[in-house]
Amino acid sequence: MIEPFLETPDSLRVDCERSLAQQRTWIRLAFEAEDKGRVYGRGGRNIQAIRTVLSAIAEAAGESVYLDIYDNQSNGSSRPRVSPSRPSPRRTTRTRHRPSTSSQFARKPER
Repeated sequence: MIEPFLETPDSLRVDCERSLAQQRTWIRLAFEAEDKGRVYGRGGRNIQAIRTVLSAIAEAAGESVYLDIYDNQSNGSSRPRVSPSRPSPRRTTRTRHRPSTSSQFARKPER
């Protein structure tokens, strides 16, 4: 699912860790920093869609999955890029302010 977004698919590194006792799987991805924008997508839409698909597959299997993104450094070391996709108690939903209908259709007086 990630490879189509990568300029150099050979740079993709995948590490999976599975906990049978907790029925959890951690997937860690690393790729070149230049590909970050394409993988994440505008507003994070691509990476969120990938996480949604992975979560749906895991839920169907009665498990949970966490996806971590790391920088793929040329010296072989990696550092975390994003926190896991676990729900956070501090996460809030953003809402758009919409003007009331009266101000939405109000006209300015002509001079």
